[in-house]
Amino acid sequence: MPPKGERRKQQIIDTAKKMFMEKGFQSTHIGQVCEKLNIARGTVYQYFSNKKEILYALLDSVVEKIEDILDVDEIVDILNENPSGNYIEKQINQRISSSLTILLNEPIVIRLIFNSIAGVDREVNKRVESAVMKIRNIMAKEIEEIKRRGIFKDEIDPKITASMLFGGIMMLVFEHETKKINVLNESIVNSIVDHYLNGTLKK
Repeated sequence: MPPKGERRKQQIIDTAKKMFMEKGFQSTHIGQVCEKLNIARGTVYQYFSNKKEILYALLDSVVEKIEDILDVDEIVDILNENPSGNYIEKQINQRISSSLTILLNEPIVIRLIFNSIAGVDREVNKRVESAVMKIRNIMAKEIEEIKRRGIFKDEIDPKITASMLFGGIMMLVFEHETKKINVLNESIVNSIVDHYLNGTLKK
């Protein structure tokens, strides 16, 4: 897609996202997005068939960003350097913190994951479930690679471990949303990493 088209698509996403948060998904209509941007409906329909597809674009963007952060090839390159345990811990800390940041920057996605948006249907919920599973699988690939290198315990199950890690992160995200706790506080992130590594590293 030409750069101008990408910019217009992102404008539509950003405007719709803001309206979803302010007015609610159910009360926001494509026509209102067009009015806000002063564009014709046909312009929106060049990119999205309906407002659900805008939600899907937001979901896909979060998954892609987390996939970039937890790039398996990158962890392979790191491990090929035979790093110290402290360096590995630092890298994991950074990757968890960056993943948290991605989620916190998309509150509409958080609400989707926690099923707290009125007006979404089963199709949307299935798409959210698929996105969550993809994030879990991205984490599991990294855990599997570290385990294969003999750094993590032989008995751990990468998918179960990834589910526990992602679940813990989402609990913190939930507290950030409901109690306004700063989950990017260094001590909190370090605590997550410590518990994660204590259960996975070989002694």
